Amino acid sequence: MCRSSPQYFEYLAPFRGENARFDASALLVSAYGTLLQQDRLPGSPYTSEMDVRGLSAAWRGTVILFLVHGLVVSTWVSRIPAVKAALELNDAVLGLALLGMAVGAVCTIPVTGWLIGRFGSKKMSTCASVSFCSALVLPSLAFNALSLTAALLVLGAAAAAMDVSMNAQGVEVEKARGAPTMSRFHGMFSLGGMVGAGIGGLVAGRGVPPLPHFAAGAAINLVAVLLASRLLLDTHERSAPGAHRLPFNRIPRVLLALSAIGFCILLSEGAMADWTALYLKQILNAGAGTAAAGYAVFSAAMAIFRFLGDLITARLGPMRTVLSGSLIAAAGLVWALSVHAPDWALPGFAAAGAGFSVIIPLVFGSGGRVESIHPGAGIATVTGIGYIGFIVGPPTIGFASQLFTLRYALGVVVACCLITAFLSRYMRALKPVGAAEPVAEIHL
Repeated sequence: MCRSSPQYFEYLAPFRGENARFDASALLVSAYGTLLQQDRLPGSPYTSEMDVRGLSAAWRGTVILFLVHGLVVSTWVSRIPAVKAALELNDAVLGLALLGMAVGAVCTIPVTGWLIGRFGSKKMSTCASVSFCSALVLPSLAFNALSLTAALLVLGAAAAAMDVSMNAQGVEVEKARGAPTMSRFHGMFSLGGMVGAGIGGLVAGRGVPPLPHFAAGAAINLVAVLLASRLLLDTHERSAPGAHRLPFNRIPRVLLALSAIGFCILLSEGAMADWTALYLKQILNAGAGTAAAGYAVFSAAMAIFRFLGDLITARLGPMRTVLSGSLIAAAGLVWALSVHAPDWALPGFAAAGAGFSVIIPLVFGSGGRVESIHPGAGIATVTGIGYIGFIVGPPTIGFASQLFTLRYALGVVVACCLITAFLSRYMRALKPVGAAEPVAEIHL
């Protein structure tokens, strides 16, 4: 990408300091305007300087939401050992309590899709984000396993509502700007996850109890959400009554394919999160440091390539990006499961992270661009089925490892990658990014 091109300024502008952005505002507005006029279809309403500034603000607001989501999730995850110790829970009871978070998420996703269709993604993103940040405090107030399960049920429900809502807002911003941007949004989630986990480790190392940690995190993230909510894109759609409902017999084939891809990839990501370190330690006899490095390189590669994913998608297109990503992940996993030295397996896990990185952002975004389907309903369908995969993935690998070995059980993840590669052909039927939406009025 040329350093003097409008695309270069558009890509880097949101990450500049406040003073630099202010001093270069006229140049950036000109660059945004050039990019939008190049990528939008004829008749686009986004041509004035006010519209360009509004879209830039909406982009930044959505970035903040994804970052906050990653921060809140990782803040909770980083203190699970402390909560477990405080309540004196064993592994089995903790596992059942954690299941409450998954149940809350799965039950909330369909309702969130309906609410987005009714009230719009801006209102739902704001309400869900405030709820999620506030609910972070609840696990630290639990006094036994039952109260922890109830707290995690609420936390999971709020997390899923924010997840679906902010992805719907991301789709609206992507449509308005006429260029791929979902991968960078998800890259900010990954960045938030790493930052939140790092802060959680430091706080835990100093012996700070979960309650003040969660309360401070909730307050800071609430402020960020309230500031971001003013920047979001407000959409009002003239849809017929019930247009946001999606009966099963009306689900298009392409949406079923996207949902299946989401199921396969989130199953794979869940399996990698829970079983990578165990595979390196139990099967390849790695030390504790090397075992932990397995998921670290997977996550790092995923975060890096999510920030590059929009450029890759713009060059290859969604279908070929998903196809190539799934095949790269499959090849990396085959390598990692074939070698017998831990250090040799790490590049394979990094390749898997790079391959997986762009697929979920693309699939979630594509769920909001299916013909004749309301974006909220489409995203909720793909996200809901994907969450099921994330839930069933780790125990599936566990049961398979009892029947065979963990090396062969992780072959399930390779199979999911190959299924994803096969299903990617259905993405040809999707509307292109930036396709005109004649039924929508957008107010900035």
